[in-house]
Parts: sequence; C-alpha cells; structure tokens
Amino acid sequence: MMTDRDMAAKSRKLRGLMQEKLDVRGRDLAQALRRAGRRLPRSVRKRGVALMRAETLAHNPKTARQIDAEAVERDFEAVRTYLVSLDVVELRKSRILSVTAAVAANLLAVAVMFVVWLWWGGYV
Repeated sequence: MMTDRDMAAKSRKLRGLMQEKLDVRGRDLAQALRRAGRRLPRSVRKRGVALMRAETLAHNPKTARQIDAEAVERDFEAVRTYLVSLDVVELRKSRILSVTAAVAANLLAVAVMFVVWLWWGGYV
C-alpha cells in the first residue's frame, strides 16, 4: 500500500527536478505540471496526471488502498528519467534560437510587404 509520505516524497523529488531543469515552481505536483505545460511530452504529462491522481488518493487512508503501487513507481520512474535526461543548456539555446528566428522571419515579412506596397503605389 502506498502511503501519503511515500507520495509526498515522490512529488517533492519531481517538483525539485522540474524546478532545476524546467525552472517551474509549484506548491504541489498538479501546479508544477500545469506550469510545465507543453514543455513536457504528452506521454510524460499523462504519467504526471496519473501520479497526481495517486497523490490525491494517498491523502485518505481508505482511498490509498486503491493505488496501484507498481503503476505509480513505473510512472514516477518514467517522469524522473525524462526530467534527468534534459539538458538545460541545450533547452536554453534552442529557446533563444527559436525566438531569434521568429523575430527575423517577422522582420523579413514586414520588409517584403513594405517593398510590395512601394511597388504597388508606383514609387519603385
């Protein structure tokens, strides 16, 4: 049987990893997962939701018996493995490159529209 303390420890570990790797803070696992959003793959988010449900069930001793300890451990390991494998430097670099590329593409589009507008008006 999974106890409230076991689930709290797992939740604390995952929240610590999320804060370290994704710079996401939350008072509980649910809030941390919500704030991480699409930065986590769909499969990891689904496993996180299962852990969230297990954490909620673990608060009450009667409902704690409904928790499948093997599934919780499997989901915890999958989420933990994903978070540990993230490279913070690479994530930061790709985010900066993505924003830079979007700004450059927008500037190029505005310049092209300006030249087309000048051509259409007969100025060029």
